[in-house]
Amino acid sequence: MTAGPELIAIPGPSPLPARVLNAAHRASPDIYGEDLPRVNLAVMDQLKRLAGTSAHLAPYIGNGHAGWEATTANLLDRGDAVLVLTSGHFGRSWADVVAAQGVAVERLDFGNAPPDPARLADRLARDRAGAIRAVMVCQTDTASGTLADIPAIRAAMGDHPALLVVDAIASLGCAPMRMDDWGVDVLIAASQKGLMALPGTAFVWFSDRAAARGPTGLTSPWWDWHQRAGADALWRFWGGTPPVQQIFALSEALSMILDEEGLERVWDRHARLARATWAAVDAWGGHGIALSVGDPAARAPSVTAVTLRGADRLRAWTARECGVTLGVGLGAASPADALRIAHMGHCNAGTLMGTLGAMQAGLIALRIPHGPGGLEAAAAAIAA
Repeated sequence: MTAGPELIAIPGPSPLPARVLNAAHRASPDIYGEDLPRVNLAVMDQLKRLAGTSAHLAPYIGNGHAGWEATTANLLDRGDAVLVLTSGHFGRSWADVVAAQGVAVERLDFGNAPPDPARLADRLARDRAGAIRAVMVCQTDTASGTLADIPAIRAAMGDHPALLVVDAIASLGCAPMRMDDWGVDVLIAASQKGLMALPGTAFVWFSDRAAARGPTGLTSPWWDWHQRAGADALWRFWGGTPPVQQIFALSEALSMILDEEGLERVWDRHARLARATWAAVDAWGGHGIALSVGDPAARAPSVTAVTLRGADRLRAWTARECGVTLGVGLGAASPADALRIAHMGHCNAGTLMGTLGAMQAGLIALRIPHGPGGLEAAAAAIAA
């Protein structure tokens, strides 16, 4: 049953629209001409609209980890203290990357639950000297499927001088983000998830307050975000030869998001697809099947983490028999009994129902105990 289009339901790289692939499928123009720089500038403007900001923007050739390192290299110096709020595997990995660059990292860990603003406020209240230079948090932890309440975190920081740094790699283009209105100082994202583009580019938006922090002893010419954000030539945006095909792909993808569907409609679509996914898992629930995040308000609209006995067997079956690829149980206590269902970027009710239908077929075929009516519950959620 695998002939036909493959369904990729992993939380990045996410499926690419044919239009985006077609936009990238072209020879490079003269990078010293006028056309490509004009498209590049338009993409920078689109990215600011996407993030809800008029702040500075530095693009990098790299993935989300490159965005992490770029932020550290521009904001912090060896020995500086930061507080990282962790709610899953990726928050912990980010803390490790920052620590490996010589920064003094303190982790405020919340297991696989979203950060508690009250705990953050209490910790910052005890930092009377203002030694903590930044508070760092993933809006969505891609492994646990949690959604952090960024406005509440900003409010909990009060008048503490720390900068608020947000990883929106798995949330931008899927969940609301209003960088300026919410008081975010640094925002990090990448091209391969909600932006519906090829992997390989990362973006860091930074406020005037953040810009005033650097350069530091960690700021090399490659990482220096001032050279990129204030670029007067195409190559300076990218630290050398630009990723030509990616620029055209991003232009097409961002036009689809911002100008055709509309950003608030995009957010609403992701929220509705997430609710349909949760409805299916709840119906299958019991029997060792459960959503990893109990509170619906704390669940990400882009990816759903599930505990499910025999998850690895189910993942193998859906890929082999149906052509549907599910996400691994990254960071779970028992990875073999956990999986993730992505509903991010280029997806709709049809692709989601196909993914859930393959899962239900696998549960039946493998005789994995589950409750009835998963597809009906998802369909009812979509119909509502």
